[in-house]
Amino acid sequence: MHRALPAVRLRVPTHEDAFTWHRIFADPDVMEFHGGRAAELSVYEELTARQRRHDAELGFCLWTVVDGTDRVIGFTGAQPWERDWGPTGEIEIGWRLGREHWGKGYVTAAAHQTLERVRATGVRDVVAMVDARNTRSTAVTRRLGMRLAETFPIPASDREGHCYRLTL
Repeated sequence: MHRALPAVRLRVPTHEDAFTWHRIFADPDVMEFHGGRAAELSVYEELTARQRRHDAELGFCLWTVVDGTDRVIGFTGAQPWERDWGPTGEIEIGWRLGREHWGKGYVTAAAHQTLERVRATGVRDVVAMVDARNTRSTAVTRRLGMRLAETFPIPASDREGHCYRLTL
């Protein structure tokens, strides 16, 4: 039995979203697979600015996810994988939500919207890089129809990254 997914809206992140992301991502549970601790506000200011550029240049970005009450709950979207390890140059989809919003279907609903928007720009394939221990994100990749394609050692850690792929 499949439950109905919640209503979410994706929008290009504003400068103000940097402050909200900084606050809701300060939770150690949220950051467990993203370095383990909260990033400085300047990281989110740069991130939201970069996403506005991606949207203008590529037609997609890591969008701010807004719930049915117009509350910012995180981000979901796509961007080029620009690291020198992993699927360099490919388009990665990703997500991060505030802890109180986990397990409610928001990421799956927003990721489906992301795939539709990215497909509309002409992108044919996407990847999702997930820490091998992140069972929640792995479950999302399955719900999206993605398949494990490769594994990569994550630099500066003893962790393994799983690269999931989907042809759009």
